[in-house]
Amino acid sequence: MKITAIEYFRLDMPLAVPYTIAYETVSKTTNIILKLTTDTGLTGWGCAAPDLEVTGEVAEDVINNIDTVIVNLLKNQSPFHIAQYTHQLKTICPNASSTIAMVDMALYDLMARKAQVPLYQLLGGYRTEIPTSITIGILPLSDTLQQAGDFLKQGFSIIKLKGGVDVAEDIEKVLKLREKHGNEFLLRYDANQGYTPNEAIEFINKTKSAKIEILEQPTDQKKEAQLGEVSKKIDVPVMADESIKTLKDVFRLASKDLIDMVNIKIMKVGGILESQHINSVAQAAGMKVMIGCIDECALGISAGLHFALSSPNIEYADLDGNLDLLGDPFANLFELKNGILYPSNSYGLGNVKL
Repeated sequence: MKITAIEYFRLDMPLAVPYTIAYETVSKTTNIILKLTTDTGLTGWGCAAPDLEVTGEVAEDVINNIDTVIVNLLKNQSPFHIAQYTHQLKTICPNASSTIAMVDMALYDLMARKAQVPLYQLLGGYRTEIPTSITIGILPLSDTLQQAGDFLKQGFSIIKLKGGVDVAEDIEKVLKLREKHGNEFLLRYDANQGYTPNEAIEFINKTKSAKIEILEQPTDQKKEAQLGEVSKKIDVPVMADESIKTLKDVFRLASKDLIDMVNIKIMKVGGILESQHINSVAQAAGMKVMIGCIDECALGISAGLHFALSSPNIEYADLDGNLDLLGDPFANLFELKNGILYPSNSYGLGNVKL
């Protein structure tokens, strides 16, 4: 089987409701969709979600990589040399993780379609469903409480709250959230690098009654020793996100005992193959893993879901990046019901209908 056609299109999607995190406000996103067609008629689909802060790319970079590198690399080649192609792309496009993830995703999709199984089964098939958190950005207190109530009514049982700008306000929000809505849901907190170590420790100490499950990336990714300062002084697991973009990152942070958990985002690390390596290091270090996302259409989220279902070490999911996107053509690839994600029984990443 050989790849005979390589096509792509740009998908510009506004968010129904813009959101704010510690370092930016997001109101729209651009994804690049890749379609690989083979001489057998099978097609594989991939998605890039370039983000200058997270992946080091903009949409034009991804398109240029397709035109100048990917077509020459894949045209008339077998789709089953995933390790070879991703290794070459890392060398040619070293700062283009969503480009590499897009190609990796499309090749895995083709492989699973050839095998006639959903992708998660090809990857390991450990579980068939996983609950996801739903994220609340930085909002005024009243809006935070209102949005949390709406999500709980929709059946979500895990809320991820963003903060990191004002520790006193963050503490108040967490305590008021529990006071208003009770303890019947899990609460995770993401500071997006916004705290100093002392602020992170103060935040956790003053919100102990709220039983925060996970504290995500409390401190600056460029000062990684600060993660260790926090993790050693609090009882809540500290999870690295922005600090982990490569396999070397997770090995270094784990070997120095600076973190308790890892957030793997396929777009951030460069695909499913690299995610598998990172997960293996985390597992060897005794750390649990969350599969996260950025602002991706449902095609990208589907890849994250299938990977999340593949391994016993992956116990957590934060796969809600598609929910507020307007004009997403891939919304039928999986099911979200009462906060739980279920993959399609169709082959690969699901039945794409375009």
